[in-house]
Amino acid sequence: MTAAPLPQPQFPSGLPTADDTSREHSKRVEQHLLDCIAATPDGFLGFERWMSEALHAPGLGYYAAGNTKFGSELPTGDFTTAPEMTPVFGRVLARQVAQVLQSTGTHDVLEFGAGTGALAAAIIPALQELGMDVKYQILELSPDLAQRQAERLAAFGTAVSWLDRLPEQFEGCVLANEVLDAMPVTLFRWDEAGQAMELGVCAAAGSEPPFRWTERQAPIELARILGERMPPLPGYRSEINLQAEAWMRELGGWLKSGAALLIDYGFPQREYYHPQRDSGTLMCHFRHHGHDQPLVLAGIQDITAHVDFTAMADAALAGGLDVLGYTTQARFLLNSGLPEILQAEMGRGESAAMQATLSAVQKLVSEAEMGELFKVLAVGRNMDPPLLGFVQGDRRGSL
Repeated sequence: MTAAPLPQPQFPSGLPTADDTSREHSKRVEQHLLDCIAATPDGFLGFERWMSEALHAPGLGYYAAGNTKFGSELPTGDFTTAPEMTPVFGRVLARQVAQVLQSTGTHDVLEFGAGTGALAAAIIPALQELGMDVKYQILELSPDLAQRQAERLAAFGTAVSWLDRLPEQFEGCVLANEVLDAMPVTLFRWDEAGQAMELGVCAAAGSEPPFRWTERQAPIELARILGERMPPLPGYRSEINLQAEAWMRELGGWLKSGAALLIDYGFPQREYYHPQRDSGTLMCHFRHHGHDQPLVLAGIQDITAHVDFTAMADAALAGGLDVLGYTTQARFLLNSGLPEILQAEMGRGESAAMQATLSAVQKLVSEAEMGELFKVLAVGRNMDPPLLGFVQGDRRGSL
């Protein structure tokens, strides 16, 4: 592998055209990002900061503004998550949540990044059917999504509440479905001499978009961490999610008893930094079209990276937590009672609804869809394994 020049941003072919309102909003986000670049001493804005601003800048970022993010019908959304596909996902997950709550003797659930509220809308009644007077808390960074959640979950009354910061301590079950992948990542590459370089963004006046890639020698600590996780491969580009690792370590400070269930797409470290995955995993989503150009469509597209589950498990251990299980989404759902719940679901609706449910469940468990790529990692404290979702096919040994 030989080092190649940094690729410069370009609009992918085949993307849907943004509407006028979205284009105007994107221009405002671009100006905000240009202001962030101008405020740096050398015109270099690390990609981690760029991604954070593009997604979360107050009133501007993708998750902070009012554009539609979730949805299965074009042109209303950019992607669809498992809870939006079918409530069966949440009803199955509730079985594992119930085991955690029973073990801790609590009724407290805390969900991070609850999207449209679809997961809560399925889990709460499922737990109530099991005789649990659940207290469901949500920590949501997006004001727009928090409002949508409140409208959707209004029927549950005081059973649902929202937090604006991390709890000082918590006992119960923590849920994070497709949360880690949206945390800002640091981009790097190895140069011809095997030196770690950090990728960033600089201004490109007169260009469309008005940004271009640049790089600098990686800080000493970043270079040290990268050297511990993979060999230097000239020309190899990838990412590392130091923010997500810090979040996992902090989890150990406030989760006093119970378990956190982290559901996302990703790999163990040796697969994540495989020599053939030489362009990393960074992906963008706009109107259900995926591409790898994060510097375009600023503020109106999602930006994600796959999860290094080895790094997440190591960070949890460093925070004093136990790693309780790691398996594929398909195996987790099957272990947690998917066949039984699906059979009950089939007796409730009309044939068209049943067919839609079957189609959604097939996507959730199929190796060609979400079943293999998505993983479930459980970490916690004062819990006795095995947890229900990991009784068969636990892959902790692969981490």
